[in-house]
Amino acid sequence: MRVTGTVIVVTGGGSGIGRELVLETVARGARVAAVDIRKPALAEMVTLAGEAAERISTHVADVTDVPAVEALPSAVLEAHGQVDAIINCAGIIQPFVRFADLEYETMRRVMDVNFWGPAYVTKAFLPHLLERSAAHIVNVSSMGAFVPVPGQTLYGASKAALSLLTEGLAAELFDTNVSVTLVYPGATETGIAENSGVRPPIDAVSQDGRRSVPTTPARVAARTIIDAMERDAYRVMVGKDARVMDVFSRLSPERAARAIQKRMKDLLPG
Repeated sequence: MRVTGTVIVVTGGGSGIGRELVLETVARGARVAAVDIRKPALAEMVTLAGEAAERISTHVADVTDVPAVEALPSAVLEAHGQVDAIINCAGIIQPFVRFADLEYETMRRVMDVNFWGPAYVTKAFLPHLLERSAAHIVNVSSMGAFVPVPGQTLYGASKAALSLLTEGLAAELFDTNVSVTLVYPGATETGIAENSGVRPPIDAVSQDGRRSVPTTPARVAARTIIDAMERDAYRVMVGKDARVMDVFSRLSPERAARAIQKRMKDLLPG
């Protein structure tokens, strides 16, 4: 589905990949309804959009709040008159601790934002998408959904659940006008740790000035996602790390898990 002339809903649109998705889609001629729980982040994103800001509406909402999500379609239709696509990008990570040390409230919050949020948003907008001649759903999962990252076990589980939800939706919608794309970003330059209230236990930059874990710029990730959406891709890997680990984890799941554990074991406290 070409994005020019369409109306696209982007959750998590105030920062990170979500913000870059908003900016990329308006740059390609779309109108966007940007959804985020943080009003200042949305305001900053609108400023960055410059003249294209006139094609952006902002909606402060918590994707885990069912009444708030159910109110979004009417708000988007009032602002734009139609809705052609949704991109579920809002997400959080967990504290970098072992599963046994996670608080129950944290466990619920991670699942609520990463799994139930996209499920609620999709359910709310799907009837409207089915009315369009062509429509699209994009769900942003994570490389952590298919290869375990130390200290992010529940996060990975939430993204794996989102992956299967997305594949199930795609199967249900194969014979309809709605296409579905599943996205697996690898390590990406975003503010997800800060926005999740999480302090990473290791420095992002090594002593020689290079990043300890190579990352994909959020702008590049957004461009990759929209390109995949425009060609109706079923699934897309974002970043070399995601592409490599996708193949490695299917060929030898245990070796892939051990490789990630060895490289990133310092994420966990000693």
